[in-house]
Formats: sequence, C-alpha cells, structure tokens
Amino acid sequence: MEPLFELAIRLPAAGSRDLLRELHRQLRGAILDGRLQPGARLPATRALAQRLGVSRNTMLAAYDLLLGEGYLLARPGAGTYVADTLPVSRRRPAPKRVLAAGRDPRLVPASLPGADLAPTLQPQPARDDFRVGLPDVSLFPFDIWRRLSDRALRRVARQTADYADPQGQAALREAIAGHVSFTRAVGCTADDIVVTAGAQQAFGLLARILVVPGRTVVAVEQLFYPSLREAMLAAGARVVTVPTDAEGLCVERIPPEARVVCVTPSHQFPTGVAMSPQRRAALLAFARERNAVIVEDDYDSEFRFVGRPLDALQTLDRAESVFYVGTFSKSLFPALRLGFVVAPPWARAALVRSRELADWHGPVLGQEALAAFIAEGHLARHIRKMRKLYGARRTALLEALARHGAGRLETIPSSAGLHLSARLRGDTRDFTVVERAAAAGITLPPLSRFALDPLAPGTPNGLAFGYGLIGEAQIDGAIRRLAGLL
Repeated sequence: MEPLFELAIRLPAAGSRDLLRELHRQLRGAILDGRLQPGARLPATRALAQRLGVSRNTMLAAYDLLLGEGYLLARPGAGTYVADTLPVSRRRPAPKRVLAAGRDPRLVPASLPGADLAPTLQPQPARDDFRVGLPDVSLFPFDIWRRLSDRALRRVARQTADYADPQGQAALREAIAGHVSFTRAVGCTADDIVVTAGAQQAFGLLARILVVPGRTVVAVEQLFYPSLREAMLAAGARVVTVPTDAEGLCVERIPPEARVVCVTPSHQFPTGVAMSPQRRAALLAFARERNAVIVEDDYDSEFRFVGRPLDALQTLDRAESVFYVGTFSKSLFPALRLGFVVAPPWARAALVRSRELADWHGPVLGQEALAAFIAEGHLARHIRKMRKLYGARRTALLEALARHGAGRLETIPSSAGLHLSARLRGDTRDFTVVERAAAAGITLPPLSRFALDPLAPGTPNGLAFGYGLIGEAQIDGAIRRLAGLL
C-alpha cells in the first residue's frame, strides 16, 4: 500500500528547464525543515510522477539526487525512506522571544523556584525509588478493567453519535457521590460533582473561575503541591504562603485580603500533618467572615493506617465555601486521568462551562468503566488490598528510620497517605543529601523542593519518602545506605 503523501509541490510552468531542480529543491527543503520526518516512507517514483503529472524519468532523477546527497535511503524490496541521519542539521534554532513588560501574567510561562535543586533524572531506574505520589499498579485488576472497558465500548456503540455531558457521565457522578459519602462522609449528590481529567485539571478550572488576574490573592501552605501553585499563577493570581505547624495551616497568619485558600487538611502535602479540628473550624470561619473560598485537596484520603479520619472541610462547611477536589490517580493508576470537584451550588454552572471550554468533556469510555468499577465494589476491594500492602511498607519505613536514622532524621507524625516525611537534623541541606543519594541509586525529593523559595531562611529542611514504588524488602537496606551518606 502506497503511503499517504499530502506534501504540496509547486511545479514550474510546462516546458520549463527548472522542473528537476524544483522537484529536488522542494523535497530537500521538506526534509530539512521536518515536514518529511526521518524514517518516513516516500511514494514510489511511478505513483508520485503520476500524481504530479511529470515523467517517471524526471522523478527518478530527483530521487537519485537526494539518494546521492544522503537525504534518502533505498531499501531493496521495501521502498525509499527519509534518512535517519541527515547530512546537515534538520532544524533551525528557534528565535528568542522577550516578554514585554506588563504582559498579562496568564501568558507568562510559570516556573517553579528551586526546580534546579531537584536531582538530575537518572538514565536508569533508581535501585531504591522513594518518589512521592505514585502508586503500585502491579496488583491492579487489569483483567476486570478490560472487561468493564469492553462492556462500556459496546454500550457507547449502541448510543446515538453525540458529544457527552461536560459535567461528566451521569453514572460516574452517581458512583462518585456514593463513594465519597461512604469513605469521607462528604454529603453530595451527582449534580454537585464535576468530573475532571485528574486533580490537575480541577485546579486549572478552579483557577479560571475564582481568580481575577492581578487582583485575587491566593493563600497556599508553606510547603505545597507545586502544580497547584502553578495553576493559580498561570491564571494571574497573587500567591502567598502561610506557615504550617504540628496542627496544620496557621489560620491566624492568612492575609486578610486572601480570597482563595488552598489546603491539604487530611494529609498535608508533603509533611503528612493532619489539620486539627480547631484549625478546621477557624479556617471555615475565616472563609465565612472574609467571603473567601477554600480549595480542599483530599488526596491520598483512601489510605489511612491509624485512627479515625477527621471530617473533611466540605463535610463541616455550612456556608458553601469549600470546593472538594478528589482524584483516582493514587487509588487506581495515574494514567487513568480522572478526578472530580464537589462544587458549591453557586459555582457549579461556571465550573461546568469552564470544563466545556477547556476540552468539552473527558473520555467517555474511561468514565463508564470507572463507574462500573466503583458500583460493582471493585474499587473498595482494591483499596482494602492496597491499604494492607502500603501499611506493611509504611511500618517497615518507620522501623528503618528509627533504627538507622536516629540522630539524623526526625520522622514527622502522619497517619495516612502514600509517603512519610522526616526532618533533617544538623546543617546539611536536604537538596545536597538528595543529590548524593541519587548518585548512590536512591531517588527521593527534598522537602524544600515544595517551598516558594527553597533557600529562604526558615524553609523546612527534610526528606519525603514515598512507598508506592519500593518493595517492603528493599526499605531497610535503602534507609541504612541513606543514613550512611548522612
């Protein structure tokens, strides 16, 4: 079968002596500027000559010139291809652009201070991988998911061809409402839920409807999820940080002008501290009195190992101030890209409209499969199984930190989630430890990586240990070697 070839070739006037030169020049130019990619198969000379209305001998001559110059490669019995290695650079350097003063902040690419302090990505997977926020997918029931996906495909094939609801599939919203009601005592109905492409899109949509560029002040925790801050900055917000302590966010330190407060109260990211009941009440009072809203990121809430979980802020809210954000990236797998927002009634229409303008709606098949996965009890069973697995790894990590890190690492109390954090004792900076650890085959993030200014005085100095990717048997040896580096 001949390859599709839609490259526009402009031929000189009939009878011109420049025909061969033009064919050669235009094909060569298409290769050099990337319109014909390395490895692309070209049509046979007879087929292309017929399409362009030239003689085959002329087309053969143009191919021969390019073959001789090294731009094309002939493979006997297979055809003619663009060479993988070209004689000259294929791409021109991109012109440098300077942003004009006063440019709308939404057009300025957001950058995270201190990103250069993160360890260099290793060419080979780390021997001991403590990265945070990544679950173990080896035990996920992909056979069940495949069956539910096939069923969803058959169901969608029987429906009329039309775009789906930007708010999300009704079956999935019903399933999520039941799930969060049972697991987190979040009182909502399917109408309160907007399905998103993970928590990241949820933050972007909320920033779009809550932030007035250049005016809205958004308060975040001293250490925070970087992409949340980036979403707010990209919308033009003024982002300020608020200190945290053993009880969570220091509500009395929130600037009075803040109109959006972003928190992770159930399992503060990345320290793991849970916000105390007194602070939760104070934060809700602040929002009510200042006419502010709260973005509650309840990540990792399914995995609790000690005690009873505290009520979500959304459960306690009586003034319609809280946007509750959840995701299935940690409980299932990140590539699923499905999350949700439980929105107050007054903001729901704007949020749905923003989702519609962003990508109209998410993939229908994934939503239908997840709805069935939840409704049939597979999600609850998988969470119970993974909670046992992660609980064993967490115990092994706590024991290893106590055994090998005494005097060097002080574990921060945490009762939930897929990671633990520890403060570094002494003068050694966490990013220095991370660099040395990376060289020794241990990957983990420094706590300062999640600060607005990693080098500012008072920035927490410590390490985060994710246990979603590392086996239980590896943990003790990895911590022992890390302690040796310290």
